[in-house]
Amino acid sequence: MKLALGIETSCDETSVALVRSDKKILAHIISSQIKEHQIYGGVVPEVAARSHLKILPMMLSEIFKQANVPPSNIDVVAATTGPGLIGGVVIGAMAAKALSAALNKPFVAVNHLEGHALTARLTDDVTFPFLLLLVSGGHCQIMWVRNIGNYQLLGSTLDDAVGECFDKVAKMLDLPYPGGPEIEKCATNGNPKAYPLPRPMIGQKNLNFSFSGLKTAVRRLIEQLKAQHADKLPSNITSDICASFQSVISAVLFDRVNRALIQLPECKSFVVSGGVAANQSIRKKLQEACDTVNVKFYAPPLKLCTDNGAMIAWAGLERFQVGLIDSLRIRPRPRWPMDEIREASI
Repeated sequence: MKLALGIETSCDETSVALVRSDKKILAHIISSQIKEHQIYGGVVPEVAARSHLKILPMMLSEIFKQANVPPSNIDVVAATTGPGLIGGVVIGAMAAKALSAALNKPFVAVNHLEGHALTARLTDDVTFPFLLLLVSGGHCQIMWVRNIGNYQLLGSTLDDAVGECFDKVAKMLDLPYPGGPEIEKCATNGNPKAYPLPRPMIGQKNLNFSFSGLKTAVRRLIEQLKAQHADKLPSNITSDICASFQSVISAVLFDRVNRALIQLPECKSFVVSGGVAANQSIRKKLQEACDTVNVKFYAPPLKLCTDNGAMIAWAGLERFQVGLIDSLRIRPRPRWPMDEIREASI
């Protein structure tokens, strides 16, 4: 049985975890930077990097105490090495490399997106191949996952990511950061049919996404309604906007995934991952898409949808167990497409 230490510092969560190859999470710590970034209405890269640098050493010490495991017992050190905000990525990767060198343990450079992609294999018995929808603050992609490191991009966003769109609409509505959970909360009290909004890419034969036009339409709607209410929207109108917006996003994701599943009759399993996968309305709609073609639906537990060290530890273990380890000379990358990840030879 193998044990991996995982370090995640790609955005505004600092997280470390110890995960065993039998899928047991021995210890897992996540430190959110929401309070530091709330006053800016979004993530400030330098603030994020400084926060990672300040708290990571304490977290690494604490993780071994929680698991009651000495550092010498780990078999591999894994860290997000891209993509992400490069300041934070460098801090996490350098800490992992230092531990790897000091403990004489193998180092695995984990692609952040691969961490999300493989989370369902940690939490459920998902086998290869499977269809993946990765939806987060910075990414929106449909992938055909054949094996470790063997990923075929089927469709991606032409402009904004889903999570980014949620955050920007929330900011327009003067809702707190992060916007996704706030919109979901407000939408529960709203009418999803209150305002007709464009449904971009629905019906298109390709599997791409586009959300900039929807975002612009919501902005114009908000401006019109604010003009009618002395620049202050009543809570019921805010709820209706949130519900209408969320309904459109769910419909677009349903259409894109449904089309992908029809194009891949050999697909038996579907996985949704990333921060937006925590949205219950979206989960329900994607479950419906799978049910229409009798495909198994998988989504990680809510706490493992957002960025976390457990997914990095697990991805590191998966790669380590098929012989994919990395040199300490490997460079952190702000951009790292999944189809450029080194593939397993099996």
